[in-house]
Amino acid sequence: MSRTEGLPCSAAAADIPLPGSATRVGGWLCVEHPGAWGRDVIGDEVLGPELTAELAVRTKAAQVRPTLIRRPGRSEFAGVRTVLLASSRPHGSWCERLEITDLKQLLDIDLHLLNGPAPGIGAAVHDPPILVCAHGKRDQCCARLGRPIAARLATEFPGLVWECSHTGGHRFAPAMVILPTGLTYGRVDGDAAVRAVTAARRNAVSLDGFRGRSCYSPIAQAAEIAVRERVPAAADELTVSTAAPGDLADTVEVSHADGRRWLVTAETAAYPPRQASCGAKPKAATAVVVRDVRDDAGPGSTRSR
Repeated sequence: MSRTEGLPCSAAAADIPLPGSATRVGGWLCVEHPGAWGRDVIGDEVLGPELTAELAVRTKAAQVRPTLIRRPGRSEFAGVRTVLLASSRPHGSWCERLEITDLKQLLDIDLHLLNGPAPGIGAAVHDPPILVCAHGKRDQCCARLGRPIAARLATEFPGLVWECSHTGGHRFAPAMVILPTGLTYGRVDGDAAVRAVTAARRNAVSLDGFRGRSCYSPIAQAAEIAVRERVPAAADELTVSTAAPGDLADTVEVSHADGRRWLVTAETAAYPPRQASCGAKPKAATAVVVRDVRDDAGPGSTRSR
């Protein structure tokens, strides 16, 4: 019997590092839906069978993540739904807000626009929306741990906070995503969540519980965090890119807006099997581990930090 068997998935995964664990998402379609969510947004046809089938095709083609949202607490639905369109990217992230009265209006949105600059089809959102996973039908840790965080944040930041459906990685609950940049957090308590949002609103990044930015691959996420742990930098001052030809596949370059560069080498490490969801059977677990961070001062540089 696994030593973690029977534990909630978030407790079973307590030893797995957070860096590099953010789900890779470049585009978000967030739809207010105060009713029952089911276990899977698409698979359970939460928005109705006909509409869901068409949305499944369109979101997959545009590489956009469909996400259900609702305000923390329970309130009566007035018939008007908020829709958030967000594009998470290394630079130039944006978010726009629409209101719809019929779910079929979702089909009027060209989701491929999320791969480009802000299209102006909705009102520009400047204060970052906050998504906190509270998807109890998907995993009990998200509901049990996420809802109190959402409630705390809603008190601190009125109008910015949404409970949301599965964001990926419920074993890191409570899980939070700050749009449009895609800053993803896990295992945050109320104070850490407040610090993360406060930092994001002033173009900074709180590292407490930071899993990575959703626009990057797992290794790129971990590399950015490794550099941020060494060097103060605003949220938009670091960029991660593929290292120069000839470097190892698990090495990426992190560059600062002031010209400084680092080569970061990471690898995927195996951890003992444990359940990825509450009640599931244990299975293989992995995490990204940074092995080396080097100042890149040009050819032949080997200075380590």
